[in-house]
Amino acid sequence: MKVLANDGISQSGVDALEKGGFEVITTKVAQNQLENYINENNIDAILVRSATQVRQELIDACPSIKLIGRGGVGMDNIDVQYARDNGLHVINTPAASSSSVAELVFAHLFGMSRFLHQSNREMPLEGDSRFKELKKAYAGGTELRGKTIGIIGFGRIGQEVAKIAIGLGMEVIATDAFMESATIELSFYNNTKASFSIETQPLATLLKDSDFITLHVPAQDDYVIGKTQFEAMKNGVGVVNAARGGVLDEIALINAIEEGKVHFAALDVFEKEPTPEMQLLMNPDLSLTPHIGAATKEAQDRIGTELASQIISLLKE
Repeated sequence: MKVLANDGISQSGVDALEKGGFEVITTKVAQNQLENYINENNIDAILVRSATQVRQELIDACPSIKLIGRGGVGMDNIDVQYARDNGLHVINTPAASSSSVAELVFAHLFGMSRFLHQSNREMPLEGDSRFKELKKAYAGGTELRGKTIGIIGFGRIGQEVAKIAIGLGMEVIATDAFMESATIELSFYNNTKASFSIETQPLATLLKDSDFITLHVPAQDDYVIGKTQFEAMKNGVGVVNAARGGVLDEIALINAIEEGKVHFAALDVFEKEPTPEMQLLMNPDLSLTPHIGAATKEAQDRIGTELASQIISLLKE
């Protein structure tokens, strides 16, 4: 049986699939050529991340496909229900990248709170001629310890964010449309553990009381954070979106930054990927990454082996 990993797969995933008797093809096929390639090569399973779209038309046109796999959490690039209604397996790896995304959130928070996203731009250009001025400009940093972080969406990734926040000595406020509480368990290097019970709060409470706000929700029909929500936040708040483009109104964000409501913000995802708006790319108050939340070696290994395990179970056993 043949597996097309169109957006790539870790070597550990390849090894596991090949050991299970599958042929793994890692050729990157353009979207407009995908139908022909799948049919010409009699592909049984296609694995994607966020780049490749698997819509109804492709499903109808490729009868050899038995399984669609998403390396990651969100499956908004797949017509999931249609595929399942037509007898296809649709799988993803919701837990494999949670830690990686959570760590990226704090990479941005640490960087922004100490102006690293700005000083790293200025030092190569003017560090030798304006060192004292730059030192003064970036001297007013903020510590995360003792601050309040608001987590919108308290699933696996949101809970991983909470673990890091608790370890840093932050207060956590979480909101979730489907969850009233969660128990957060921290595991330490010496095998000791500590548990914390967190009850979710209304979004209005989170917006009003949080020093930093991070989003961890799936794609929505409308913005989760827009003009009204920005107006309800504390002055000087920091905002992170490492969830999905389109859950945060980017125009409202820029306006909130210009008005002084938002002190800084970080975006790993964008409404217009892969061509984000230039006013975002050029804004010095934004810390930006190109949708790399799950892009660590460890996460990709977990994703690859988890996909392989599910594929072998569903298609061979």
